[in-house]
Amino acid sequence: MTTLSDVLQAHVGNGSAPGAVGLVARGERVEVQAVGSVDVEGTAPMARDSIFRIASITKPITAAAVMMLVDEGRIALQDSVEHWLPELASPTVVRTPASAVDDVVPAARPITVFDLLTFRAGYGFPSDFSLPAIGALFSELKQGPPQPQLVAPPDEWMATLSRIPLLHQPGEAWLYNTCSDILGVLVARVSGRPFAEFLTERLFDPLGMVDTGFEVPQSKLGRFTSYYRTDPAGGLELVDGPDGQWRSMPAFSSGGGGLVSTVDDWYAFGRMLLADGIFDGHRLLSAESVRQMTTDHVTQSQRDASVLFLEGQGWGFGGSVDVADIDPWNVPGRYGWVGGTGTAAHIDQSSGSVTILLSQLELAGPTPPAAMRDLWRYAANA
Repeated sequence: MTTLSDVLQAHVGNGSAPGAVGLVARGERVEVQAVGSVDVEGTAPMARDSIFRIASITKPITAAAVMMLVDEGRIALQDSVEHWLPELASPTVVRTPASAVDDVVPAARPITVFDLLTFRAGYGFPSDFSLPAIGALFSELKQGPPQPQLVAPPDEWMATLSRIPLLHQPGEAWLYNTCSDILGVLVARVSGRPFAEFLTERLFDPLGMVDTGFEVPQSKLGRFTSYYRTDPAGGLELVDGPDGQWRSMPAFSSGGGGLVSTVDDWYAFGRMLLADGIFDGHRLLSAESVRQMTTDHVTQSQRDASVLFLEGQGWGFGGSVDVADIDPWNVPGRYGWVGGTGTAAHIDQSSGSVTILLSQLELAGPTPPAAMRDLWRYAANA
């Protein structure tokens, strides 16, 4: 009988990654396994409390922070964001997606909070990365693989963003990533405190997410894993070590992919969502906010145009929502996402399950690798 350890070891034992931690929980049954090492040198064995750069599975956490402000009536989904983000008060849009960055027209309407949460504000990555308006997202905003120490402070970052045209009119198209970073700035400005502080006070402390944040303090560096990518020869190239980009607090706390965390920390967040916003008897989110987060909000044509990222899935707030049987692991209603540093986290409200994979190998592209798909298949039959 295949075990969780077998599933993980198949992708670590063949040399493709130094180590991984996996969690599959359903109801009161929780299975956790750590395999391999924290680095290629085998400095220490991987452990349940090893700390990883979780990349884009930061996004659901950012969406939850926004919905806390919605629950409090401090913002509303249909509000224009220009009051808090004046840099986006008068955006321009390239005449066509293939147009030059100076061939623009005015936005047809303001950008709303809902546009940002559903990734339909007009900023972000399409399936075609060669479009002229996309280059500045990488070169000037440092969108792409997380590099926290290279990103400008929020006010400077927003000023730069204001000079970059939208790729599509607000509401027209689903585009990946950038909206989550904008949402982090929105939370900070609405709440009147840094995004990192808001998350710590309102989410991490109540959930007991003691190892989650935008930096790894000296006392925890011994548990911090190294992060790799595959080099042209098929070996592993170090991208960032424990003494690298997460050793100090960045100027920009990225809501799109800047957090580090552990498997148990993200599991606490997932349990809160499964319980309709309640954790240990305390309500952190309204049931309606959880429902909005985990409901598909994009159209069929928007899914089809974003197949490179969504693979036919829908999108809620901060994560994908399975809407079709496109693979044996796909369960309609499952919510979550994957991270470019080799991470994945999902909840399935129908079965009350949480599935998490934390690894150290950068994804070669938007398509989830075999290790993730094998874990999802295992979880579906657990």
